[in-house]
Amino acid sequence: YELVDVEYVKEAGMYYLRVILDDENGIGLDECEKVSRQLNPLLDEKNFINENYFLEVSSPGVDRILKRDKEFSKYAGRQVDVKLYKNDEELKTKQFEAVLSGLDEDGNVVLLVNNNEKKLSRKEIAQIRLSVIF
Repeated sequence: YELVDVEYVKEAGMYYLRVILDDENGIGLDECEKVSRQLNPLLDEKNFINENYFLEVSSPGVDRILKRDKEFSKYAGRQVDVKLYKNDEELKTKQFEAVLSGLDEDGNVVLLVNNNEKKLSRKEIAQIRLSVIF
């Protein structure tokens, strides 16, 4: 399995350690359960988290947040939801939908927005996730 992300968050007064995994063939409930059973005793033994917490092991999901270079290539051609840190001067918004084209040679994210190519540096992007289309 490939480790995609780890989050330690407090929500509604409870702490959660979230481990996000992926695999070429996808991650199902059985794989998440297996990793959770293997990881739980190791975390208990190391005892590096002082508070009581819930361990959650999951896949990135259908609306996954894209973070790694290979994800930008793998999901090229897919519709994405983009959130920027500040308003884009041209688009006059900081949230919009686009089609992901991939990354350019400088590592900028290349998007098609209203059939126009737009390049954004990763520093400008707060979050980019796959759109869920029904």
